[in-house]
Amino acid sequence: DEENVGSLKQHLAKLFEASLRATVPDELDVEPLIAACNPRFGDYQCNNAMSLWTKIKGKGSEFTGPQPIGKGIMKNLPASEMIESCTIAGPGFVNVVLSKQWIAKSIQNMLTNGIETWSPKFPFKRAVVDFSSPNIAKEMHVGHLRSTIIGDTLARMLEFSNIEVLRRNHVGDWGTQFGMLIEYLFEKFPNLEVVSDQAIGDLEAFYKASKQRFDSDPGFKERAQQAVVSLQGGEDKYRKAWAQICEISRRGYERLYQRLGIKLEEKGESFYNPYIPGVLEELDKKGLIEESEGARVIFIEGKNIPFIVVKKDGGFNYASTDLSALWYRLNEEKAEWIIYVTDVGQREHFEMLFTAAKRAGWLPASDNIYPKTSHVGFGLVLGEDGKRFRTRSTEVVRLVDLLDEAKSRCKAALVERGKAVEWTEEELEQTAEAVGYGAVKYADLKNNRLTNYTFNFDQMLNDKGNTAVYLLYAHARICSIIRKSGKDIEELKKIATLVLGHPDERVLGLHLLQFAEIVEEACINLLPNVLCEYLYNLSEYFTRFYSNCQVVGSAEETSRLLLCEATAVVMRKSFHILGITPVYKI
Repeated sequence: DEENVGSLKQHLAKLFEASLRATVPDELDVEPLIAACNPRFGDYQCNNAMSLWTKIKGKGSEFTGPQPIGKGIMKNLPASEMIESCTIAGPGFVNVVLSKQWIAKSIQNMLTNGIETWSPKFPFKRAVVDFSSPNIAKEMHVGHLRSTIIGDTLARMLEFSNIEVLRRNHVGDWGTQFGMLIEYLFEKFPNLEVVSDQAIGDLEAFYKASKQRFDSDPGFKERAQQAVVSLQGGEDKYRKAWAQICEISRRGYERLYQRLGIKLEEKGESFYNPYIPGVLEELDKKGLIEESEGARVIFIEGKNIPFIVVKKDGGFNYASTDLSALWYRLNEEKAEWIIYVTDVGQREHFEMLFTAAKRAGWLPASDNIYPKTSHVGFGLVLGEDGKRFRTRSTEVVRLVDLLDEAKSRCKAALVERGKAVEWTEEELEQTAEAVGYGAVKYADLKNNRLTNYTFNFDQMLNDKGNTAVYLLYAHARICSIIRKSGKDIEELKKIATLVLGHPDERVLGLHLLQFAEIVEEACINLLPNVLCEYLYNLSEYFTRFYSNCQVVGSAEETSRLLLCEATAVVMRKSFHILGITPVYKI
């Protein structure tokens, strides 16, 4: 399938696989080792010779060392239009230079058939990404930002790779805190019919007030504890009050998700409640659950503390809910890869959860076989002082305030550049949102997620350096070059031919072609920063090409306009995966 084999690396691997079968026919379990190499030697290299020599040495092989094996691999490589030349380096590395005609043809195919032809190929069909997951009755704050943004990008990467993604919002909509919330609601609004968002007002303040009553009034505390029992027992009045609190919370989250362009399907903790008894019974029958100090637990090898699945008072907890959710996702939703996006502090909890699932036989022992689970941990958002990011009054920073400020700063910068005169109010608003929200997302995603990062508006809204502002403006500049040419780019795609004559055109073309393997790498390792780095390098390569190769008015204009368009298409798809809205003029 010449036209649609996934990534360039996979394409090369297919050729080298054929060569390896011919070179060492007895070694059937050898996978081709393909990597990008130092540009001085070529574009890619095959690195199998050394490890093969270790395997076949002393088996009476015709080869006398790794270099002869490398020469054999090179000689047996099937003829292909994609390869211009090969050389041997050191102990049998096979360096490959790709044909620039083939690179140009591949880019032209993508322009004709769409960027989807460059999507990576994976051996599974359905994944769950569990992300965002705020607690009901608490406002979303800066801590929820990372899970929401990283989870959305991982879901988008997998969707681009033609995986069906179940985007799950595992909200905290169950537990003892609902007793005090419901009891406080009854006190404030004896007639539940009149309760509205406006009447309750700020849910966070409502939560704090009910907590204060709970801590200071023993009578209220007792009623609140009784309310939990009534709610869990399914009493109508309590279920209604609970549903109302959840609904008000949900509307608040929904507004934020809309602003950030994020789609999620809620299946909160309460959804899995009915499954807990059956799941625990299954684990009990398999001999996993033991009694310990009045609680029921699963002991995990190598961990000092057991995995508590039923508390001393007989109540369920996170572990019981998460085991049931995992069981449901594997058995009912038939997910093959289940990805949990939470802060690194929860790593041990998930290690214990996954180990318990393996012991139960729900998951294979090896992490390289599907179905599998992954915990995507991330670090803290820090303020300028290097401590957790908080407001002056040491409150956590509300997400809604953060987005408002990003947008208003962008709008002010655009007004300062005279755009209020040139553009309509709607264009001004839309651009300020695209750039402001994009800047907040990109500042998070460009870091390795495991590290803490410092939240700094001045840095993230800078139009120079590795920022969303710089990249969005770079994209708008490319669109403006195409517009200024006066040519119909859709028409050019049909009639013009792309030629990569100048060295800077070839460098840019090769980088464009590596898009699929970059998305593939970012997916496999669950690291969005890999794509951010690619996107930044793409804009740098484009700048170099544009500085050294005249586009409009040159003899090569039509070919170079196609290269501009291909760059813009790849940038737009990268923005889409990162959840950033592109801008077309600045």
